[in-house]
Amino acid sequence: MTKPQIFFVALIAIMMIARAEAGGVTSKLQITLPMSLRRDGEGYDHREAMFGMPPYGGSIEQNVYYAGADLCDITLDYSRGGYPTRPKDETGSMEQWKSPFILMVDRGECTFVKKVRHAQKMGAAAVILADNTCLCSATECESEGATFCETKEPVMADDGSGADVTIPSYLMFKQDADPIKEMLMEDKIVRMRMEWSLPEVDATVDYQLWTTPKEPISRPLQREFRHVAKSLGDRAKFTPHMFLYDGMFAGCQSPDGENQCGSLCTNEGRYCSTDPDDNLEKGITGADVVRESLRRICIWKEYGQDGVGMPWWDYVDEFLYRCDNAEFFNNDDCVKDCMERAGVTYSKIKICMDDSGGLEGDVENKILEDELAEQMKNGVVILPSIYVNDTPLRGAPTTVEVFDAICAGYSVGGEPDICKKCNGCSDVGTCVASGHCPGEGNLEKVSMPVFAGTLGAVVLCFGILGVIQHQRAQAQMRSQVRGIMAEYMPIDKNQTVESVGIEDDLDSQVEIS
Repeated sequence: MTKPQIFFVALIAIMMIARAEAGGVTSKLQITLPMSLRRDGEGYDHREAMFGMPPYGGSIEQNVYYAGADLCDITLDYSRGGYPTRPKDETGSMEQWKSPFILMVDRGECTFVKKVRHAQKMGAAAVILADNTCLCSATECESEGATFCETKEPVMADDGSGADVTIPSYLMFKQDADPIKEMLMEDKIVRMRMEWSLPEVDATVDYQLWTTPKEPISRPLQREFRHVAKSLGDRAKFTPHMFLYDGMFAGCQSPDGENQCGSLCTNEGRYCSTDPDDNLEKGITGADVVRESLRRICIWKEYGQDGVGMPWWDYVDEFLYRCDNAEFFNNDDCVKDCMERAGVTYSKIKICMDDSGGLEGDVENKILEDELAEQMKNGVVILPSIYVNDTPLRGAPTTVEVFDAICAGYSVGGEPDICKKCNGCSDVGTCVASGHCPGEGNLEKVSMPVFAGTLGAVVLCFGILGVIQHQRAQAQMRSQVRGIMAEYMPIDKNQTVESVGIEDDLDSQVEIS
């Protein structure tokens, strides 16, 4: 699938998805056969994957096969096993699953993307991931294995390679998936329907950017989009996020609390970032990136409550222009200069950074902890990541693509004026500045009387020029004819020669002596 196709599907998804916090139900999972497994109301509780291409506004209803495995071994042909059992073919093996079908797969050791990709290659129309561990909040559930329960819901995140996965997938919780597996293992038919609804979108579109201060791909967007963000006003709410590595999870802090990752981390190995210049001895360090990340989050907390945050955009633009090099990246004077130019108060931001827990010593930083939790909740693994109404955009984000995606998030007819003027324009920046798409807006501002008058004047001008040219051509032709006749006509020297064939009051008699 090409990048334009992927982006087009993403735009459709954004148009159809409302935020779950606003009460919009975007999908439904129901058993149609047998009736004993059917759930009233909205059907089965489930979680959608953050990859794949769901048919928003449509549904998939097919028989279900249970693989009886986690599909982590890509060298195995799982389609010859599973449940319900089938007759054997001429090879002596069980017949393959008959397409189209929905495949139920066990949760296992490999990533969700790997499982669904393998199922897609075997002909599945959709995948149901059956959880094998209970949530601690689920009272009627018994976990398998050594893990008693999970405190947090699993997130079906993209592992960074899911762009080629096109089929949809859901995660079912253990207490719901177990009865379905039991039914299938008894060789009974289970038919399932997966639906994707068209919820009512809000008047405001939410969009997020996940990046780092040294992430290169989204830099043009960060510098160009500020004028677009301002033009959208309160109809779009922006939230910037800074991507960090959890040093505790990565093992950057030793059991006795010492930083084992050196200049990559702050707070004795708690919060880390990659070294942007791959040189641990000099230049910009991962700890410098963490510090600038905290600074930008504090600027947003102080100036971004309106959802636009122009001081944040202005600061980032100034910083990228003035301080984005090894000499000035962590230079307080350069940072202060950028803040002053952007209208940001340095003392307020310093207080925010210190009050959050700071970056020294083995202490938690409240702001960075919240950022790590949000990062885990959204399953962010790819940088940069853009989410519009909680729907990820794939590919390198550009100003045009992000603007079109935001405009697609409004209901038809409910878009802000700037979307009506500039949506689909190839030069959004110029369109926002001038109020119309380059090459398309001037004609709209000319009234019909003015246009008709101008056209008439042009026609009259060319008409007058045509008459003048005609008269000049006639005069030249008469002059040429007289010259030819005078040269070739036999003439008596006592006769008078008059013009022949051309009436001209100015013609005079010529006497040849």
